[in-house]
Amino acid sequence: MTIEYLKRGKPEAERSEDDAKTRQIVESTLADIEARGDRAVRELSEKFDSYAPPAFRLSEGEIEGLMSRVSDRDMADLKFAQEQVRNFAQAQRDSMLDIEVEPMPGVILGHKNIPVQSVGCYVPGGKFPMVASAHMSVATASVAKVPRIIACTPPFKGAPNPAVIAAMHLGGAHEIHVLGGIQAVGAMALGTETIDPVHMLVGPGNAFVAEAKRQLFGRVGIDLFAGPTETLVIADDTVDGELCATDLLGQAEHGYNSPAVLLTNSRKLAVDTLAETERLLKILPTADTAGKSWEDYGEVILCDTYDEMLSMADEIASEHVQVMTDRDDWFLENMTCYGALFLGPRTNVANGDKVIGTNHTLPTKKAGRYTGGLWVGKFLKTHSYQKITTDAAAADIGAYCSRLCLLEGFVGHAEQANVRVRRYGGVNVPYGEPAP
Repeated sequence: MTIEYLKRGKPEAERSEDDAKTRQIVESTLADIEARGDRAVRELSEKFDSYAPPAFRLSEGEIEGLMSRVSDRDMADLKFAQEQVRNFAQAQRDSMLDIEVEPMPGVILGHKNIPVQSVGCYVPGGKFPMVASAHMSVATASVAKVPRIIACTPPFKGAPNPAVIAAMHLGGAHEIHVLGGIQAVGAMALGTETIDPVHMLVGPGNAFVAEAKRQLFGRVGIDLFAGPTETLVIADDTVDGELCATDLLGQAEHGYNSPAVLLTNSRKLAVDTLAETERLLKILPTADTAGKSWEDYGEVILCDTYDEMLSMADEIASEHVQVMTDRDDWFLENMTCYGALFLGPRTNVANGDKVIGTNHTLPTKKAGRYTGGLWVGKFLKTHSYQKITTDAAAADIGAYCSRLCLLEGFVGHAEQANVRVRRYGGVNVPYGEPAP
């Protein structure tokens, strides 16, 4: 394989060092929240967001007041986007069926899809108010019929953001708290004097939010590790540098540590894209953020063949993968490790982020190797059940079970089967012996 890096990002060792610092900060912060509850949460909100209202939870009146400040056009756009997300989530939900089968006479096996009973949805918003994240988490949980949905979002410029609050409310949140960062995630998972703990956390966030979710996993469920945004553009000479640079910087503006990578088999496209990024960074209003991400985490990788591009793309396992080649469907058919694909030059990642209907909470840091993104199924637990309805079946299954338990040395297990063989099959099996 011939791989050439025309631009590299920050070395992996430096990225790991950053991760280690984040882990330490999150660990001590979560311990403080668990120990001191609301008092710790309030201090953290004052420290990081300069926000200390009488209560972090919004009342119905406060929600209505904030929603009244959203223009008619913006409200219509929010409802349109939310409808697309709900429709796709509902189609996914409809594909998930409860089942019940009778594999042999008298033996009933089945499963039920049951909603998680309480979910905490984190909606980022410190730098940019992530209105769309409310659709992705809150509305999708609502489609799954989660009975208790809490939503947290940080203040924006010192106050609740009306559009974000409107999206949360329209999405179906039962509680809305203006609270951000580790303090929001920790309060929802661990509980405080004023917030009952949830069973599951969902939603994207910065490196600290992602690490908090990682450390809390086990005490609560999580959707996935959704850290800083990543984007990979796979392109050949069917497109130009302006399109590639626009798509790369469009995602790099999320934060100072958002990887943006171009993977191509065209040297001309690679060189043109590098030039275009420099040009665009001179006119992009968010260049301070996007430029830092591009400087530290941007990469341009040149391959010889499409097979090399495919192999490298699966190795990178990026959150967003924008494919603009003469064989987009070939990549769809053959790629195995990614968050979501955006196929063809007419498509773009921003569509998926904001409005098209697929969920934008996606796996980062190579998690696409073992999980997809947030979807309605993440809010559902598939639970099995069994039922034996005839004496003959109880005796028949019991005999197999008895012998298999004793094969492993589990006498107590075997006796659970043997007592049924004796009672329902009329067979006298000595205690601790295998059924005939």
